[in-house]
Amino acid sequence: MKQLLRTNDTTSIAFAKALLQGEGIDCFEIDVNMSILEGSIGVFPRRLMVAPQDFERALRAMHDNGIETDG
Repeated sequence: MKQLLRTNDTTSIAFAKALLQGEGIDCFEIDVNMSILEGSIGVFPRRLMVAPQDFERALRAMHDNGIETDG
């Protein structure tokens, strides 16, 4: 898996996941439990991961919709 997005903004993660699902790209959100443990005050960012073979297509989808990524 490759990291596509890392953010404290839960709405950005939700939007990115919806975009990727619309493009038929599987994604996986990690660090969710850590975020919950810290009380959801946004200190620990969540990460959105995609398969290496989908990374370039996922990057394009994010950039086309104005979402800044780590790639």
